[in-house]
Amino acid sequence: MTIGGDGLIVIGENLNATRKIKGSSPAIVTDGDRKGLPYTDLSGKRRLLDLTDVFPKDPDEQASAMVPYVAQCFRNRDLGYLGMAVHGQLRAGAHIIDLCVDEMSPYSEERMAWMEWLVRAVQEMTEAVVSIDSSDPATIEAGLKVHDRAKSRPFINSVNLEDGRHVLHAMAKDYNAYLAGNASGQAGMPYSAEERVENLVELSKQMDAHSIPMEDRFLDALVFPVGAGSAYGAHYLDAVAQLRAIFPDVHLFGGHSNISFGLPNRKMLNDAFVILSILAGCDTIMVDPLTNVPERYVEFKFAADAVTGKDESCIRYIAWFRQTQAR
Repeated sequence: MTIGGDGLIVIGENLNATRKIKGSSPAIVTDGDRKGLPYTDLSGKRRLLDLTDVFPKDPDEQASAMVPYVAQCFRNRDLGYLGMAVHGQLRAGAHIIDLCVDEMSPYSEERMAWMEWLVRAVQEMTEAVVSIDSSDPATIEAGLKVHDRAKSRPFINSVNLEDGRHVLHAMAKDYNAYLAGNASGQAGMPYSAEERVENLVELSKQMDAHSIPMEDRFLDALVFPVGAGSAYGAHYLDAVAQLRAIFPDVHLFGGHSNISFGLPNRKMLNDAFVILSILAGCDTIMVDPLTNVPERYVEFKFAADAVTGKDESCIRYIAWFRQTQAR
């Protein structure tokens, strides 16, 4: 199976328990004694994601509160909202649905149980590739154990050079999973392009030792918010360009929407950064596909590859254009 054909692979990021909405958002409504997010489920019925339990009772705290709406969806086991979130991302162009429960609990056993429930629930809704995302290898393995490989191959997000994470190489082989590897090193996060490249080259040697196929590797050079450091975007882009020269056949990506964290008009900043990332060598993006719609990035990548000579004789561009015309 080739994810995303010859175009751009899109990882939908919207089912991460870290995601929050500001308490003053007009999207949050009052319904009797309840606070929540209204939505339309897959059957067309209007429903409410109930946020009452996590919405501040003190009016002075409500406007500035950050409400963990995705985590509350999981806690409520709101399958209507979950289905809407899964299929909304797929309709918008996502190929992989990322699932992260790390903020559900500080306890590994509870995170494992949440991941088991979430993987099963999402696989009841789609045969799309599911990314099992955690900083805890035990939580990842819990998801892998219940994953139905008759529907799709699993995706592990992610291994790195930190102590204890190396076990994920063997898991990828045992479960025939795609494997994402990020640029974090033994000493922590990288803060230059050179550190990112060095760490991912070393990580790739570990993947070699476990016979992970090149086409199953997704290398994440790590995107940090440019609002926290003006050079962070350039560090990432420089690293991607160097990695693409070293590894022509692996997938390169990052959490691209991280670039705009804390800044206004995030959509515009994300848009510019995704385009620059594609030019640098990314063939995979991780975004909110409802906000930054992937279609224009797919179009851009086919066109950019054609005009820069990466698509010899424009063969992929012509095939893609004919395919779009036939729809």
